[in-house]
Amino acid sequence: LLQTKPPGEWFWWDRLWLPRPVTWADLQDSEGRVYARVSHLYIILPVAVLLLGLRAFYERLIAVPLAEALGVKDKIHKRASHNPVLEKYYNTHSKHPTQADIKGVCKKLGWSERQVERWFRRRRNQDRPGLLKKFKEASWRFAFYLCSSFGGVLALHDKPWFYDLREVWAGFPKQVTCVCMAVGLYYIIEMSFYGSLLFSVAADVKRKDFKEQLVHHWATLTLLSFSWCANYIRIGTLVMLVHDTSDVLLETAKMFNYAGWETTCNSIFVVFALVFMVTRLIIFPFWLIHCTWVYPLDQFEPFFGYYFFNVMLVVLLLLHVFWASLILRMVKKFIFGKLKGDERSDEEEDEEGSEEDYTHTYSNGTGNGLSNGH
Repeated sequence: LLQTKPPGEWFWWDRLWLPRPVTWADLQDSEGRVYARVSHLYIILPVAVLLLGLRAFYERLIAVPLAEALGVKDKIHKRASHNPVLEKYYNTHSKHPTQADIKGVCKKLGWSERQVERWFRRRRNQDRPGLLKKFKEASWRFAFYLCSSFGGVLALHDKPWFYDLREVWAGFPKQVTCVCMAVGLYYIIEMSFYGSLLFSVAADVKRKDFKEQLVHHWATLTLLSFSWCANYIRIGTLVMLVHDTSDVLLETAKMFNYAGWETTCNSIFVVFALVFMVTRLIIFPFWLIHCTWVYPLDQFEPFFGYYFFNVMLVVLLLLHVFWASLILRMVKKFIFGKLKGDERSDEEEDEEGSEEDYTHTYSNGTGNGLSNGH
């Protein structure tokens, strides 16, 4: 993994990351045994940039024609008239002015309150991403998760730990898992994908769970990077595969939602909800986290890396519980015939609507942003 005496020995102290009596010296390449190395992670950055480029081509050459075929079109909105006073307030103070502020603006401009409210509604709608943008994002994630799911199965179908979780720790940490090109490629591409999501987060559609998504992406990258360095690769591959399965259904449901195929969308969403609950709240905690908490203790005493890895898994589990609560809320609305949009997305406002404050509902897509990854 590392040189025998790496710089910053205080950080790479053997007892932090490896069980006794193993040291970094024991994990040096020899006699045809090739271990995972920190230097291997340097390739993540260029691959992430490559994925961003591939995404741009995919959205232009595949997602856009697919959207047209499914009838996805952006709604044409009336643009807010140019007004320096209102524009300054909108950009520097608030996109949702209070009633007192509206009255103050009315005095300056000589407008009625209804005119000011209509201007802000139209201006807010201008900033909201259109359906085509949302469809392209969902389509790209669908394509990636579909490929990664099949790729994960192909990489793991002949591996013993895919069928017996105790094999995850057989010979740990002296495992040469990464010598298998398929497993190593699977790992690197997954990490690069989440790196690309962090690069594009400023330009992508923002949801109400934006902060949770950032925590999720960072936690995922930290977990995958650590698991690669400390040779937790076997359990890492299982965690990735379990998460990708439900994401395929999630993005599929969103695509059909943007296309207006309500019945198809709702049917897929129900299947997604069931798969999400089974994979994220049953298999993940009771099989995989149980595997990382219990089985290692049969072979070695707990150490810092053991606790660190499990804590990161619990962070992901807590995020799953948060998103599961939103899914169940949407399922409840679906059952009672009131499912209209995403609990974490805000809907476009009626430009000529009432003077009531608009509410956030499920409109930007079935389960938008629920779990764009792990």
